[in-house]
Amino acid sequence: MNTAAPATRFRLTRFVPRHTWLAAAGAFGAGIAAGACGAGLIALINTALHRPDLSRPLLGAAFVALVLGKLGSTAFSAWLLNGFTLRTLTALCQDLSRRVLATPLRHVEQVGVHRILAALTDDIAMIGLAAQNVPMVATNVAVLVGCAVYLGWLSWKILVVVLVLITLGTLLHRALIRRTYKYMQRVRETRDVLFRDFRALTEGTKELKLNANRRDAFLTERIDVTTEALRRDGLSAIKTEIRAGMSSQLLFYGMLGGLLFSPAIAGGALNSETVIGYVLATLYMMNPLNSLMSVWPTFARARIAFDKVSDLGVHLASDTDPGIATEPTVDEWETITFEDVRFSYPPDIDGQAFELGPIDLTLQRGEMVFLIGGNGSGKSTLIKVLTGLYAPDRGSVRIDDRPITDTNRESYRQLFAAIFSDFYLFDTLLGLGKDRGRDAARFLAQLELDGKVRIDGSTLSTTALSQGQRKRLAMLTALLEDRPIYVFDEWAADQDPHYREIFYCHLLPELKRRGKTVVVITHDDRYFHVGDRIMKLDVGRLVAHAEAPLLDAALPA
Repeated sequence: MNTAAPATRFRLTRFVPRHTWLAAAGAFGAGIAAGACGAGLIALINTALHRPDLSRPLLGAAFVALVLGKLGSTAFSAWLLNGFTLRTLTALCQDLSRRVLATPLRHVEQVGVHRILAALTDDIAMIGLAAQNVPMVATNVAVLVGCAVYLGWLSWKILVVVLVLITLGTLLHRALIRRTYKYMQRVRETRDVLFRDFRALTEGTKELKLNANRRDAFLTERIDVTTEALRRDGLSAIKTEIRAGMSSQLLFYGMLGGLLFSPAIAGGALNSETVIGYVLATLYMMNPLNSLMSVWPTFARARIAFDKVSDLGVHLASDTDPGIATEPTVDEWETITFEDVRFSYPPDIDGQAFELGPIDLTLQRGEMVFLIGGNGSGKSTLIKVLTGLYAPDRGSVRIDDRPITDTNRESYRQLFAAIFSDFYLFDTLLGLGKDRGRDAARFLAQLELDGKVRIDGSTLSTTALSQGQRKRLAMLTALLEDRPIYVFDEWAADQDPHYREIFYCHLLPELKRRGKTVVVITHDDRYFHVGDRIMKLDVGRLVAHAEAPLLDAALPA
């Protein structure tokens, strides 16, 4: 359950521009006008049927005016509200995307990518669908109000009976459909699970294809179970909706039958104009009433979706990095220093928590450092702390004498270009400018990709390459970024011997000659002599530092 304080709640008014609310108000007003015109048509038709003495041209002109008013106001309402809906959904997508990027990496990992994807797709679409129904609601409410006024003018006593029956029908409908909301909530929770399973399906396709038992278990124990739960709860929600709709239909047909066949009507207690007016108005009101009741599930789903987006927004905002672009990037610096830096993950189910640190180290500008250690020693965690993606739990990180805090961590991160072991390869050279074409062509040749990839504007012709070649494309982006510090996490692991030699003996030394600081996670001891210094991690702690030429004597086995 979300326990965020009301002040931090995710509000629709927070990101919807003020002028778009004016459009929504205009759409609502136009919907009311359309409904009023519809109710006026009923009164006009009934009058024309029972008042032959009135001027036909005048009644015809009024009829045309009401029809044009209804059609025009309906179209105007739909146009305004669709614009409001599209602006709102655009703002919502943009707001959530910015929240994701402004939230510390560790917190995004804890929220879960599948939840973010479900919110950006299903929930936003459902909110948009509900918003598009607002003019219809306004129109139908106006129709009902207008019809009620007309019926009251014909006979206020019968109107009281009709209003009592409508109220009872509404209460009955709400009572029958109350369980639907519970099923809808279950469906939405299950869709989070389904998005998680779909992500596993797409990212684990190779592993599933290679193991038939795993594939069958994944389909039967994950996909089948989740989709069956969606079907079961969705069908239960539909059943309750159908039962509620049938009860409402029976009530209104009963009301219509009472108007036609009750003893008071048969005995002539009411004149024919009043009876026909009530019958026409009742028939006309049935569609708006049914529409209002049938649209309730859409608004209920939208409420659940908005609660989900709201909860996600609060989760992302609760630890949002306040340091986005608050300080300019540091250009001149000499050292980066860690003092007693510690970072820990939450305990696992056994109560064990991995902790990095305490770490004390100093990186000099222009040096090349190799970081070694076994699997699970904390190398990848250390470089996430080093690059500012993780904030340390304790200790301090300083650049020269300036401490890195929440207020300047974003500008600190701009010092780094990194290729992680789980890197993502964009198919365009985003944010690199359009004047890097000559450099890009030169780097493509240096990376031996000029025969496989071309750059059209800023778009890569293909990323469908081997993993080693994809890493070289990631290297292209990193080289074009031209940052002061380069970090490579097992970059050479997927390269063939020929290009591994180029990486260690040509690319890395070239970066060092250009004054770049280079940190390389590697197991290639054959090339340790290339680095200036080697650091070894073991179970989250630095256990050795050594100059590269003294490696054999200084580092423990």
